[in-house]
Amino acid sequence: MIRFTKMQGLGNDYLLIDAMKEAPPEEKLAAIARALSDRHFGIGADGIILVEPSRVADFKMRIFNSDGSEAGMCGNGVRLFARFVYEQGYTREREMEIETNSRIVRPRLRMRGNRITGVRVDMGEPHLRRSEIPMKGPDQEQVVGERVRVLGKRFKFTAVSMGNPHCVIFVDDLDTVKLEEFGPALEHHELFPERTNVEFAQVLGEGDIRMRVWERGAGETLACGTGASAVVVAGVLNELTSRRALVHLLGGDLKVHWNREGNRVFIEGPAETICTGETHLDEGMRP
Repeated sequence: MIRFTKMQGLGNDYLLIDAMKEAPPEEKLAAIARALSDRHFGIGADGIILVEPSRVADFKMRIFNSDGSEAGMCGNGVRLFARFVYEQGYTREREMEIETNSRIVRPRLRMRGNRITGVRVDMGEPHLRRSEIPMKGPDQEQVVGERVRVLGKRFKFTAVSMGNPHCVIFVDDLDTVKLEEFGPALEHHELFPERTNVEFAQVLGEGDIRMRVWERGAGETLACGTGASAVVVAGVLNELTSRRALVHLLGGDLKVHWNREGNRVFIEGPAETICTGETHLDEGMRP
């Protein structure tokens, strides 16, 4: 039996599994993620998040995408994680450190009285070197304005790592983008040995951006915190946006700030609980 809490941040939904005392078997995690995430035969989510103890931070977060692959980082997931551990009574602190597979991040709960109104997350520094994304080819300090050809079309992109790789493409009209075609083609392009997340973005003003995201291992999602962070960083690098912007995603708006002095990216947005439950879908799983 697996107990879960389904949560969402701007429509980016995950099943949080409390593994503070006992975790599902390691060899079953990928299959569990695929089965539980399936929206027809499972519960339905963009993936699962394990809540684990940490030796280097307050807690450890592990993220498995809906295809069973393990992710390094998830900005929306961090917000959900922070609310979960607070409401479960694992901490009374409103600010905490969370270990992920790629970095330690620091969420802070926004409160109004005893009610959580949102979560602000210090996402850390963006990595811009080609080898840090990672990307194939001779190493360089930044990958800005590089061209890639997929499905007979050329795109100019900027690469950013927020603990996971992002390929950001700015367009004049977001509504004309065929994300379902170009998203997977770019995700699996040979330039990216570990695959990549893909963001198409339209700049509405220096502090106003629309975006859609194709998440590595999950497909199109309604929101992506690391993706919104990468879009703002890419916007600054291309001299298209300011360092503080409101990013409009399909699931809602996310505040993003790339701090000049500390070179750190901060995001702020909602984290909501949908339901709790339990399932026996933990072996002999269909998807």
